[in-house]
Amino acid sequence: MPLFGTDGVRGLANGTLTADLALSLAQATAVVLGQGRSAEARRAEGRRARAVIARDPRISGQFLGAAVSAGLAASGVDVYDAGVIPTPALAFLVNDFDADFGIMISASHNPAADNGIKIFARGGVKLPDIVEQRIEHYLSQPKLLPTGADVGRIARFADAEDRYLLHLLGTLPARLDGIHVVIDCANGAASGVSPQLFADAGAKVTVIGADPDGININDGVGSTHLEVLQQAVLAHGADVGIAHDGDADRCLAVDAAGRTIDGDQIMAILAASLHERGLLKGDTLVATVMSNLGLTLAMEERGIRVLQTAVGDRYVLEAMNREGYSLGGEQSGHVIMKEHSTTGDGLLTGLQLVAEMARTGKSLAELASIMTVLPQTMINVSGVDKERVDDEAVQRAVAAVEAELGETGRVLLRPSGTEALVRVMVEAADEQTAHAAAEQLAQVVRERLAY
Repeated sequence: MPLFGTDGVRGLANGTLTADLALSLAQATAVVLGQGRSAEARRAEGRRARAVIARDPRISGQFLGAAVSAGLAASGVDVYDAGVIPTPALAFLVNDFDADFGIMISASHNPAADNGIKIFARGGVKLPDIVEQRIEHYLSQPKLLPTGADVGRIARFADAEDRYLLHLLGTLPARLDGIHVVIDCANGAASGVSPQLFADAGAKVTVIGADPDGININDGVGSTHLEVLQQAVLAHGADVGIAHDGDADRCLAVDAAGRTIDGDQIMAILAASLHERGLLKGDTLVATVMSNLGLTLAMEERGIRVLQTAVGDRYVLEAMNREGYSLGGEQSGHVIMKEHSTTGDGLLTGLQLVAEMARTGKSLAELASIMTVLPQTMINVSGVDKERVDDEAVQRAVAAVEAELGETGRVLLRPSGTEALVRVMVEAADEQTAHAAAEQLAQVVRERLAY
């Protein structure tokens, strides 16, 4: 089974993801990404390879970060530790600092006991499958073991947060003066920087979920638990709520009435705005197969094509890079605005969404009304072998449901890239039909794919 999932290496900290593995991954990464085309030029300049590392506030990030730093420095790489910052901030800094690569220690929206390692190549981009496979290969190969003055140094990246903040503020098409925003930081990596960002942009800011203690990340707050944000928006009479996940590469929103605005709706709003202003490259939005059919229909009405990819924001980004498109993302709230970021950025997304409210003078509900969300039921089936989703009986059941739905709906069945489960998603013209079909397929998956 491959070590890398859809978003790096992830698992139970000190269980599957140990300090030994983190150190070995760092050493293998130094071999693959620290010895590129610029290595000879660096040597001529008397400069070692350099990497930026960062983490979210999980307590396990401390020992994993120490292991990563040790593995890199022992391989002759200079390490610049940015501390606790969002994943997109790490990606930005790799590019802005002209580092050879970066490593983010985070399990994103997963519970606090988990952790993960995400690797970014030069320029702040996620790794293609082939590079991940090379890193995995070098786990069992000889390591770089320089001695004396050739070992790497470890230093604090003192102005990391300030660089990122100034970058985001520079993307603003309109200030946020007069708009009241509630921000839920998921007790995660955005707890310091996101409230500061929106305040500097002119918004009135109310903050929740911004007291990380190392074990409360994503615990009942953030983009996977919107109820607290919905209540806060209503209680404070705010105009909009913005929710991040643990590492802040996602953004979901809540309108003034407490209704959820998901990633598809956010993409619809941003795509329509960019299209109207002549800034949507190729008149195309890139989304995954998980996006609601309503997004495609809404975009077609406005002359915008929706290009679908496999699930995972790196596949969205690969398609955007290949074709030169400027906007893409996922229903979960990973949104990539290529002009300003190399990866999904929850702070950038939230900032641009609220700026669209300021630019147009419209409420979030008005902006989101351009898209009708078709009823969609998602069931996560655990305790099954996700590697056997191609089981013949399961596929026959999927085909039968698709035939019943016709053009009024669709089915998607896929193994999770980060968890041990199979996702069953059904869209239909009405909620009852979607729910019944999803339950039917989930039961087939439980029976056929049980261990």
